Amino acid sequence: MGLLLPILLGFFVALFGGLYILGVFRQRRPGEPALDKGLIPWLGHVLEFRRNSLKFLERMKQKHGDVFTVQIAGFYITFLQDPLSFGAFVKESREKLDFNNFAAQLVQRVFGYKAVEGDHQILHMSSNKHLKGEGLEVMTQAMMSNLQNLMLHSIGSDQRTWKEDGLFMYSYNIVFRAGYLALFGNVPHKSEGSEEKAKEKDRSESAALFDEFHKYDQLFPNLAYGVLFPKEKREADRLQDFFWDALSMQNMKAKDNISRWVWDMQQAKEEMGMNETMINKYMFVLLWASQGNTGPSSFWLLLFLMKHPEAMSAVREEVDKVLRESGQEVQRGGPLIDLTREMLMKTPVLDSTVEETLRLTAAPLLTRAVLQDMTLKMADGRQYFIRKGDRMAIFPYNAVHLDPEIHPDPHSFKYDRFLNPDGSKKTDFYKAGKKVKYYNMPWGAGVSMCPGRFFATNELKQFVFLMLVYFDFELMNPDEKIPEIDSKRWGFGSMQPIRDVQFRYRLRY
Repeated sequence: MGLLLPILLGFFVALFGGLYILGVFRQRRPGEPALDKGLIPWLGHVLEFRRNSLKFLERMKQKHGDVFTVQIAGFYITFLQDPLSFGAFVKESREKLDFNNFAAQLVQRVFGYKAVEGDHQILHMSSNKHLKGEGLEVMTQAMMSNLQNLMLHSIGSDQRTWKEDGLFMYSYNIVFRAGYLALFGNVPHKSEGSEEKAKEKDRSESAALFDEFHKYDQLFPNLAYGVLFPKEKREADRLQDFFWDALSMQNMKAKDNISRWVWDMQQAKEEMGMNETMINKYMFVLLWASQGNTGPSSFWLLLFLMKHPEAMSAVREEVDKVLRESGQEVQRGGPLIDLTREMLMKTPVLDSTVEETLRLTAAPLLTRAVLQDMTLKMADGRQYFIRKGDRMAIFPYNAVHLDPEIHPDPHSFKYDRFLNPDGSKKTDFYKAGKKVKYYNMPWGAGVSMCPGRFFATNELKQFVFLMLVYFDFELMNPDEKIPEIDSKRWGFGSMQPIRDVQFRYRLRY
């Protein structure tokens, strides 16, 4: 008996400890949001959340209102779904709500990079310097020259025959490769013996890189959740090794025209004493962060234009006007157009079309770690107690983008939704008679707002501008339905379709 008692006590301590970890004993306290733990201990609602986050959050909102706490894979996450109260989340101090810890865990799991203190600040400083303002002018020219190399290298030959392709793969391919070359540099002319041979190598090497990137991108949702099958894990490991080598400092230093953004990030890591292997991994993070979303967005943008003739006509008219006012004209055998940042700043109709495209197809999940007990103060005066150790999140797609009060007829594409009658940008949107500050959030908000959003927007606009100026293009099936969104990717930025759409294109000149 003397021996049995300690064993029994140890068993019960372990049992209760395990039950505590599984969340069995957690109860809603006075002043806390509604608590929904789900039926499965510890896992909670993870299966439904992963299967379709949008439908899950809509169901929880109908059941509990616009603030609720759910258990997902061991974490208690409080979702805030009232857009008028988003400021309480976005502007809360980092001492209470922290983005960095969550982001660090994600990039280590997906890219093998171990974040260090100051990463986020360095990224934002470099992005503000090189991916907006005067720095963006340089990047616009680099992007333009690489788009022209990929899209127009055969313009001098008799290539006016129609070509057929999948719109998603065509758009993603071109925009990704041009962005990669603009940021990570070009093959030196001297190494290939001529400019044309160097450009040809840029085309072939970037095509091979995109093929591997697309494979990795397809694994991304499962990578993020850490639920890869053994075969997928082996493929992910192989692809990681490929990109760590392709984007290594050794290879990058052999390139010409490396962007100051990439170069500064490399230099900053070296000065911090980071080893070369980890810097190579960080370059992979930068590649995905900068190019993982713009390609899919360019697909949706072109598709919406082709499905809405009034939008296509309005954008084409604006593009032609901007080109004409710049004193340029596209002529067979003539020089390629010089599309400048100044020209891209004169396109309010295209700007609205891009913003409407992103409203319908960009769905980031903004997540923060709760570092200390705090009170969430809602716009209508309600207050909720949020526990230290939990997480908080907002999902703007269903809370804002599809709110019919903020955006009437929210599921319809309206290219001029973000235009005032006088042609200026519309920024006044209302809910319950109150102005909504965060009326469209494709880039996130606050500390997690995408630092490269200005460059990404320019990429989209440049691609569409060149398509409209140089190509005729149309859907193979004019009655083609807009494909559904791949529900596995909710929360990871720009959404992707469940299938591709066939189209055809040809040079106009």
